[in-house]
Amino acid sequence: MSVSSILAYVALLAAAFYVVVDATDPNQLQDFCIATNDPKGALFVNGFFCKNPMNAKPEDFFFSGLDVAGDTKNRVGSNVTTVSVVEFPGLNTLGISLARIDYAPHGGLNPPHIHPRATEVLTVLEGTLYVGFVTSNLPNGENKFFPKVLKKGEVFIFPQGLIHFQINIGKYPAVAFSSLSSQNPGVITVADAVFGAYPPISVDVLSKAFQLDEKIVKLLQSKFHMST
Repeated sequence: MSVSSILAYVALLAAAFYVVVDATDPNQLQDFCIATNDPKGALFVNGFFCKNPMNAKPEDFFFSGLDVAGDTKNRVGSNVTTVSVVEFPGLNTLGISLARIDYAPHGGLNPPHIHPRATEVLTVLEGTLYVGFVTSNLPNGENKFFPKVLKKGEVFIFPQGLIHFQINIGKYPAVAFSSLSSQNPGVITVADAVFGAYPPISVDVLSKAFQLDEKIVKLLQSKFHMST
């Protein structure tokens, strides 16, 4: 095969690879977006419609309120003030969002949860937090846990889609700021989703999955349904 033929073949492969890569779907910005041919029944799109840039104002790029502490007087002792595209339309198409997290003293907890569409970078502003995340299933069938104690000014990363948490292990209130790599990262709180789903997940399914007596499963379901 001649050199010119080889170069032509390589160029053809490169062009084909470029087309395949360029044709991949974008990441979704919500849990699902069912296609419809009926515009009257269309409620959401994968993202948001854009304001005419000629009508944009400085206020579209401004948000206030993160200086205000959230109320932590609840069953987990924490409060998350979210700033996603829903609260701050100026974030649309920019691929970022943020949140302020307040933790009550002596155990204020941001319970185990995942962000299905974002990696999170957590920065501690005040207090001492014990944080961690768990990997997806490894080849040996295990899930590795990565814990860390964070103090003021320290940063920790929670990779996209992995279960993670933070708890205040100090005797004073704690505050952290979170940056996320999606304008709409989503959140699934594990216990609430599993035991508080509506309609409820089958007791038989949960009792086998968690190796719990059915009575305990029913008790947990009643507790989480009552708290939502």
